[in-house]
Amino acid sequence: MKFHKEGYTSLAITVLVILIANAIADYYDAPGVIKWIIYILSAFLFITIVQFFRSPTKQIVVQEGTILCPADGKVVVIEETEENEYFHDRRLQVSIFMSPINVHVNRNPISGIVSYFKYHPGKFLVAWHPKSSTDNERTTVVVKNANGVEVLFRQIAGALARRIVWYVKENDHVTQGSEFGFIKFGSRVDLFLPLGTQIDVNIGDKVVGGKTIIGKL
Repeated sequence: MKFHKEGYTSLAITVLVILIANAIADYYDAPGVIKWIIYILSAFLFITIVQFFRSPTKQIVVQEGTILCPADGKVVVIEETEENEYFHDRRLQVSIFMSPINVHVNRNPISGIVSYFKYHPGKFLVAWHPKSSTDNERTTVVVKNANGVEVLFRQIAGALARRIVWYVKENDHVTQGSEFGFIKFGSRVDLFLPLGTQIDVNIGDKVVGGKTIIGKL
């Protein structure tokens, strides 16, 4: 288990706040009950930050023809829908909601070349809102595999997620299971797959990024 690099600043700020709060309590000789409340809150805050930015070490097995889960969380959408940003046609959408207790590392679902990338500023609706996929702050990534099949996936900010981080750009070669980004706090990842794609998960399933197979192309 590692601590993700995106959490360094948050951890430093948390430690500073804890030190200041405890120093003030000691300096003014706060009553014992107040000190214990501060100690407990400090421990809770520290543990929350550490668990949120944890980054488990995973042995990724690259499997051509499969779609690897891009994030930890729960499957909340499996439906045919219109994709109007890049494909402009009907696609099969699979959406994964990440709660604040999930690992928030985002991984490439397939290997290939990044044929499209765009960042969209936007709103911060709750991640499960139907319009979050089109109205919220988000990134759109399209990867084309060796067979010319393209898969589109989006990082979508939620009501708490106020920072999306990405590590890819157009024409990059990416490997299935490698990190393509990180979203801070509750958020969502959408996949848009060709119609006819075999889907191996169901709505409500808990999935693991880099481990669960979403389906087969």
